[in-house]
Amino acid sequence: MLSAAREIFESDGVLAPLNGIAVRAGIGNATLYRNFPTREDLLAAVVETSVEDAVVKAEELATALAPRDALAEWLTELAWRLRIWHDLPYCVAAAHGDADAPLSSAYAPILQQTARLLRNAQDAGCATSEITAEELFELVTTLSWGIDRFGDDEEAARRRTGIATAGVFL
Repeated sequence: MLSAAREIFESDGVLAPLNGIAVRAGIGNATLYRNFPTREDLLAAVVETSVEDAVVKAEELATALAPRDALAEWLTELAWRLRIWHDLPYCVAAAHGDADAPLSSAYAPILQQTARLLRNAQDAGCATSEITAEELFELVTTLSWGIDRFGDDEEAARRRTGIATAGVFL
């Protein structure tokens, strides 16, 4: 079910009809809904594997780069990852602030890594203390929507993220 959902989300976006996922998985709608009562439950389960990969990337950046560079690269990486499935930024924004939303718990590790990298950069004196990790996550989520909608390639996404986050850095 999860691989079918991932394939559909990648090709048609996260707001694609759920019956297409059931058909692709070779199951009935009732089986899909029994396992995942809402679209958000299914999306959270699919997203969790991507989150695990992102956490590993954040840890690599924290050890391999200076704090400013690690945070800048993380923000670019995160904006690029979030844009992968059409409308995912919309779903992330809708779940943000609702601790009970399945997608919120799926993204909690990403928010924790953002907070860690931001704190490292702030402690090193190269990031403003006027921004929180939550605000930075919201900004990157917004950027990912633009990256998706404007069809940015990686170079354009990097430039867009750099311009939009310039005020974070001292």
